[in-house]
Amino acid sequence: MPVDSEVVQFLGFYAALGMACCALALIDLRHGIIPDGLNLAIAILGVVQAIVFGNLTDGFEALDEAAAVAVIFLLLRRLYYLLRQIEGLGLGDVKFLAAATTWVGVTGIPTLLSIAALSALAAAGGLQLAGRQVKRQTSMPFGPFLALGLLLTPAFQRWLGLN
Repeated sequence: MPVDSEVVQFLGFYAALGMACCALALIDLRHGIIPDGLNLAIAILGVVQAIVFGNLTDGFEALDEAAAVAVIFLLLRRLYYLLRQIEGLGLGDVKFLAAATTWVGVTGIPTLLSIAALSALAAAGGLQLAGRQVKRQTSMPFGPFLALGLLLTPAFQRWLGLN
């Protein structure tokens, strides 16, 4: 049975993305930050895979979309702070969403965020069931859930046709 070289290439990029996302999740859980270097690596991988599976124009489009998502989430972050006087989304999360856009495009961000939000709610529910007090003021790093969303969304887009 012949092996499709495009699938092998995608799996290579996807494996590198998986390692970056796992490192990001562990660092965010332990230290409460998402390193800029990991965000940059994810963005570079996304642009390179856009070029490999498309062309140079696709790489520039991925960067344009990432910039647009960064601006949107920076504005949402600021608006939330103005309304609630508390940070709701960290700057690392905003940078991560911009980097993730190079992989999933603007149209994949709602899927990514849905997966992240539902998995975070499930984790909070699991903590509550385990007897840990989870209140409105309880802080949880969102990076691991965003990383999960980023790992699942390209697979859903590629093999299930979700976009």
